[in-house]
Amino acid sequence: MVRSGRVRVVVWTCSCRATVYELCASGGRAFIRRTVQAEPVAVICETPWGPPREAWEIWAALLAGRAR
Repeated sequence: MVRSGRVRVVVWTCSCRATVYELCASGGRAFIRRTVQAEPVAVICETPWGPPREAWEIWAALLAGRAR
């Protein structure tokens, strides 16, 4: 399902790690994308799209080690 034509990555963690997180925004909604850089293909998962405030709360918890 395509929710929006354009997704903007607002902040991200370092791509030098095996797992990279990105806080993304589009159309007044936000979500977190996790990319596990594995061989032969990367595995990508996203949180549900929601209000930006909620995505920022999850992002802060993730960086503080309080989210999985």
